[in-house]
Amino acid sequence: MLVKPTLQYLTLRSKFSLFFLLFVASQLGLSAQGQVAAGAGPSAFTAKLINIEAATNEAFRYNTTIHNGSAKQALYEFKADLPLGWMVSYKVEGNQVASLNIDPGISREVAIEINATASTKPGKYKIPVKAIANADTLSLNLEAVVRGSYGIILTSPTGKLSEELTSGSHKEILLEVKNSGSLPLKDIELSSQLPVNWEATFEPARIKQLEPGKTATVTAKLKVPDKTIAGDYAAKFTATNSNGNAPATFRMVVGTSLLSGWIGILVILLAISLVYYLIRKYGRR
Repeated sequence: MLVKPTLQYLTLRSKFSLFFLLFVASQLGLSAQGQVAAGAGPSAFTAKLINIEAATNEAFRYNTTIHNGSAKQALYEFKADLPLGWMVSYKVEGNQVASLNIDPGISREVAIEINATASTKPGKYKIPVKAIANADTLSLNLEAVVRGSYGIILTSPTGKLSEELTSGSHKEILLEVKNSGSLPLKDIELSSQLPVNWEATFEPARIKQLEPGKTATVTAKLKVPDKTIAGDYAAKFTATNSNGNAPATFRMVVGTSLLSGWIGILVILLAISLVYYLIRKYGRR
């Protein structure tokens, strides 16, 4: 005997069928979406900034991104067409690399650092960079604008790097700061590394700006502590700003003061006189 399905049974079966169809459709959709994401967009080699300005002794740093839009993993090898003598390095997460393996649909950040030679003339230089993986070549045209060079020299007006002093004395030493580059130098400060208990002050303490090819004279006021043992000492002075520094090491010859010398001679004479007196008085007995 056949029993007709009830309305409630039909309703439950319809709901179950609908839920099953929706579940299958969602899984198919997710699978299809995953396949699209894996190959989303064409492969590309891009940079946040392609034009950077710097001095010849500063690095040109570019933040770039490589996207693998293919459906398979790719090993990208880096190559750059540089002016003669220039240097380039590629870094991924702080590590220097020559090539990079990228999964399909994945983008990786690459830091490119380029250094010009010290003799590079000011101007704009085009630097083609390529990421090559089999037959896939991604190109990126970078530009490095060289403004000029920073250079700083510290010496004395005569070129002499030695001085003579006495214990407990004060000495003024003339220093000469020269801008040997082609760009202005700003906020140059003087500092010193001296023997223990020695002191030095500078006048002026800071040079606000020094134009290319110009020099500035600074007076270092040196104080030698009392009872400093006679001998040779080293005093290092340094001129520093945000673009570089220049050291100059002076040989300091410390001698005894004239008063100390006379006191020493007097002590010797007194000792000789005392010995002579004792010999005269007790020598005949």
